[in-house]
Order: sequence, then C-alpha cells, then structure tokens
Amino acid sequence: MKFIVRDTDYAVRALVYMAKQSLSKNKKVFTVDEVVREEGLPGRFLRKLLQTLAKRGLLVSNKGKKGGFSFLKPPASIKLTDIMEAFQGRVDITNCLLKGRPCPNKKKCILRKTLKNINKLIQRELEKITVVSLLEGR
Repeated sequence: MKFIVRDTDYAVRALVYMAKQSLSKNKKVFTVDEVVREEGLPGRFLRKLLQTLAKRGLLVSNKGKKGGFSFLKPPASIKLTDIMEAFQGRVDITNCLLKGRPCPNKKKCILRKTLKNINKLIQRELEKITVVSLLEGR
C-alpha cells in the first residue's frame, strides 16, 4: 500500500515552493519552468499536476506571456487531504482487496471496525496539515 503517491509528492513540493515564494517575496504567479528549475521536477508531468490542482479549485492557470499558476485558495487553507484527494482519492485503509477484488468477508470482518476508527484518526490528522504548516515545518 502506498500512502503517498508520486503525483501527490510532486504537487506538495511544488505548492510548498510556491507558498514560500508567495509569503517571503510576495510573488503571485509561478511558471512551470521556474518550479521545475528550483525543485528538480519533470516539466511536462508537473504542468499536468498543476492543471489538475487548477481544476480542483486550488490554483488558477494564467495564460499568456506573463502566465503561469497562482493560488486560488490561500496556501494556509490548502490541506494535505485536498492534494491527496486530487491525485489518489480519499485516504481509506479499509479498502481491502483479495486478488484485486473486494474482500468477500467485508461485512463480517472483525478487523474492519478497528481499521475504520484508525482511518478516521488518520483523516483528522491529515486535515490539520496545510501547505503553510509544511513550509513552517510543523
């Protein structure tokens, strides 16, 4: 089970970089090339990720000569769960599969109730993490 997929990791790195520049230098628009250069991420892939975040209402895509991406929501209000859900869906450790199919014992499973409670705890903790809190190392 992968908890954080590559798309989420790259998107978080890009957003933290953008937030840092936005807060420290009052910079508003970021080109993909700039983020690629500073964070060492693959360009075409990053562009796709940032476009996904724009479709999800976290960023705005600005076209033209002075175009790029900017925050639609303040970085302090963008939660890690917002980013994770954009690329990997909702965190769910109770999604049990057996040979690629849903477990037939799902309704009777004695472990499932405990895992559901753990899942709720994980979700609550992840929702406390924002782009700014990551930037500040909290």
